[in-house]
Amino acid sequence: MGERVRAFAPGRVNLIGDHTDYAGGLALPMAIQLGTTVEGHRTDAAAGIRLTSADQPDPVVLPVDVADPAAVAPPWGRYVAGVVHELRPVHGFEGAVTSTLPIGSGLSSSASLELAVALALGFAGSPRELAELGQRAEQVASGVPCGIMDQLASACGEAGRALLVDFTTMAVEPVPVPDHIEIVVVHSGQPRELAGSAYGERRASCEAAAALIGPLHDATLEDAESIADPRLAARARHVVTENARVRAFAAALTAGDLAAAGAAMYESHASLAVDFEVSTPVLDALVERLRATPGVHGARLTGAGFGGCVVALTDPGALREGWVVHASAGARLGD
Repeated sequence: MGERVRAFAPGRVNLIGDHTDYAGGLALPMAIQLGTTVEGHRTDAAAGIRLTSADQPDPVVLPVDVADPAAVAPPWGRYVAGVVHELRPVHGFEGAVTSTLPIGSGLSSSASLELAVALALGFAGSPRELAELGQRAEQVASGVPCGIMDQLASACGEAGRALLVDFTTMAVEPVPVPDHIEIVVVHSGQPRELAGSAYGERRASCEAAAALIGPLHDATLEDAESIADPRLAARARHVVTENARVRAFAAALTAGDLAAAGAAMYESHASLAVDFEVSTPVLDALVERLRATPGVHGARLTGAGFGGCVVALTDPGALREGWVVHASAGARLGD
């Protein structure tokens, strides 16, 4: 056996700013302490890649020159294959995958897996380059034209800080998360299946809107509402108003104004539900239940929608459910 390697990549929760990354907008994700670990030995390239998972019955066995990641079985192996396809490692690998992330929750389990696999297989570039590789791997594996937010948050995470990301310039600005609050992620009980969702349609709608009024990063509410097609106008209105909410939330969080931060979260959820139509009755009901809970300042769906989780901003101990998450350092070797 060759060199022994251990790689960890965190999941992420998006505090505010969903379906804005692929439109060149703003978001405020943070890497969290939950994530994926890949541990094993590098081997000769001829031996290929072999990974087992504590959460999956079947191993992934691949050549280092895998041709079609989307055709790989078992399904979880497609994300591994996507990384192998994009990285073209010069050696093989035999090891195991473990994860503390709930699958299908919207906490970026696939991005976490991709980045941990890439590091284990020898990726040696910058955090942004790691994120870009993970995004390409996800797209080739799933067929979903995903943005880069999940991979970027996992690669660039900082302990104690969320990340204000401008997806037009790719600028990343750390935003301190106050010590006197809790960020709690609550699963709706409705699994999220991004590949089977209308994600691609939403992205295409944003692109169509931008073709009419220019980049949504720079558009105004008046620009969005000038679009004659009501569906495209609604999609653009979400991105434009969500960008403004991201800035307002980041400023409120920095100032410790939990009421203002929470209000922005509720407004974000309403926009995702009405203008972007990616919420579900289950998610809506969970947000309303949390809104009525003492000590909860704000709540919204997090991630692409269509199921998964809600993120809440709360006083310590206000919720006795879900996962309390903390801002974590980014993907790394050696943990």
